[in-house]
Amino acid sequence: MLGFLVLLVAALVVVLSSGGSPPPAGHATTTTASASSASTSTPAASATAGTSHAGTAVAGTPSLEAGIEPWPLAAPVSREAIVAVGGRLRILGGLSPAGASLSTTSWLDTTSGAVTAGGSLPAIVHDAAGAQIGATSIVFGGGSPTTFATVQSLGPTAGTGSVTGRLPQPRSDLTAATVGRTVYLVGGYDGTTYQPSVLATVDGTHFTTAATLKVAVRYPAVAALGPDIFSFGGQTGSGAGNAVTATADIQQIDPATHTVSVVGSLPQALYGAAAFVLDGHIYLAGGQTGDGQTLTQVYEFDQTTHRVADAGLLPQAVAFAGSATVGTGKSAVGYLVGGEVAQQSGTDQAGVASGTLASVISLRPSWYGGPVGGPGAGSPFQGQLLIADRGNDRLLVIDPARNLRWQYPSATMPPPPGGFYFPDDAFFFHKGTGIISNQEDNHTIVEIGYPSGKLLWQYGHPMQPGSGPGYLNQPDDAYVLKNGDVTVADAMNDRILFLSPASTVLGQIGTNGVAVHNPPTGVGYPNGDTPLANGDVLVSEINGSWITEYTPAGKLVWTLHLPTVNYPSDPQQLGPNLYLLADYDPPAEGRILKIQRSGAILWTYDALSGDAALKKPSLAEQLPNGLIMVNDDYRNRVVAIDPRYDTIVWQYGITDVAGTTPGLLSIPDGFDLLAADGTTPTHPQTG
Repeated sequence: MLGFLVLLVAALVVVLSSGGSPPPAGHATTTTASASSASTSTPAASATAGTSHAGTAVAGTPSLEAGIEPWPLAAPVSREAIVAVGGRLRILGGLSPAGASLSTTSWLDTTSGAVTAGGSLPAIVHDAAGAQIGATSIVFGGGSPTTFATVQSLGPTAGTGSVTGRLPQPRSDLTAATVGRTVYLVGGYDGTTYQPSVLATVDGTHFTTAATLKVAVRYPAVAALGPDIFSFGGQTGSGAGNAVTATADIQQIDPATHTVSVVGSLPQALYGAAAFVLDGHIYLAGGQTGDGQTLTQVYEFDQTTHRVADAGLLPQAVAFAGSATVGTGKSAVGYLVGGEVAQQSGTDQAGVASGTLASVISLRPSWYGGPVGGPGAGSPFQGQLLIADRGNDRLLVIDPARNLRWQYPSATMPPPPGGFYFPDDAFFFHKGTGIISNQEDNHTIVEIGYPSGKLLWQYGHPMQPGSGPGYLNQPDDAYVLKNGDVTVADAMNDRILFLSPASTVLGQIGTNGVAVHNPPTGVGYPNGDTPLANGDVLVSEINGSWITEYTPAGKLVWTLHLPTVNYPSDPQQLGPNLYLLADYDPPAEGRILKIQRSGAILWTYDALSGDAALKKPSLAEQLPNGLIMVNDDYRNRVVAIDPRYDTIVWQYGITDVAGTTPGLLSIPDGFDLLAADGTTPTHPQTG
């Protein structure tokens, strides 16, 4: 895993009043630059074509993978300027969570996550534009707190920068793009008026007017591709209260002819987004609407047809982040660093609910998410995702675009006798026509029809734990086998049970009340009993941290003690000698491991802090494309992890926020995937 190094933010501070006036909702800067490639980690399983988001698929244009890196900044920051130099990002100024302007700068290594001091600017600043000219980092304009025309420069080594020039007029909330050796400054605000002039400079000192925008904006997203520059959206004025007016216009700037044309429109008006050129395609990520909704949407823009298509969803809503691109061509990776969230709602919400962010998000063409424009572009899965939302006592089914498609119980699907309480796990069976769910603290197992919600079968006595016939005590991981039998880890009774559809006990592994690992007669508090392709079961025991394979008759096949795993949860077999499991309660908060029968650990996801860290994850499964899906129980979310880069690339739920409205969860404790053909790809060996 990548380490976490501390970002020391020492700053002169002045309370924000951007551009000489109160900020309507936020301020940000985006910058494009070229540098060397940044790639990490070993490839996982080979990718398969994924699904796409909405509209008509466009062959040859990949959706985006947006991943939260495992190395957060030590201090949140937003509205900073960023430039890329080699494989590093230089973070220049910005705002603290308290709204104070900063003069500090730092280097972020995009390969290791290491952060080092990058010198300081002569003036505190936010809402500036940044560009790299030769070996010098240039910061154009900005606010501190009033808008100014100052141009600041900082050499490649740590130290104090200098004021090297002035813009023709004060300007903040502007964006820079580089074409060849020329830096173009687009959009902005002088404290009173929105600035339509597009400025050009080759040295950061002398400026000419290259063109005039048709629609004057601040906070546009800007990208250069070929000789042209494209400006996306932007704020156009102030609305009532804290609202602002924004545009959906896409403006094409032609420096050669000094002309600007409105060539298209975004699906919604927004500002404070970031634009990137990755492998010859322009992408737009995040941003904010006029009413203050921060977005997770990613779009792709075709410069030839001027078509805009859905290209994915961010795992974290973000606006007003610093942004830059490292590398060129197929090696290019975009980065969103820090940023802000005003508010979120609806199915597109994800990540931290609000505030200033310390996250670093990488963006690269997706190897699994299919082309842009289709339903669920960039999604890590195809089909339907079932979530056991334990804290809300319900089951949910969502589609690849994070839309809620089904919920149980509901007004038309009443709960079973004794109620539907504490659904710890849920799995599809019989080609997706049914769902089995164990209700751990209700001491029952239920089978319901899908999507009818009709009760098909129930075992156990609601709210009455026991060990006699017909009783359970904290049942965990109930599966329906292909022959209709049910297997369950009856945790507090220290046994694995095999039950017939007629509710007869067909077999048992372990001895009632003997909570000690002593195969095959003793099973110490089992919480997993995954059916294997050969008919055996893979059992995890919390007491002593054991994983054991048994035949259905209870014969021991192999057993493994995991001394470095505190709480093994729900192991899954990936191959003849490869297993995946969650460590629910290690010394930190939670981690995911791939292991062999020898105990050798081949891969670990173990982010220790920030948005990437897990808290008591109880189930991890490998999707058909090689991504790892995890229910992150106590951060109230389900996430997908790309083991190639150790990044969270998809999320359902708001981090650390419990709720019942669409897009929110409360202690999700299980999930299952139903493919379009009715198969269950993460457990094909069951019903």
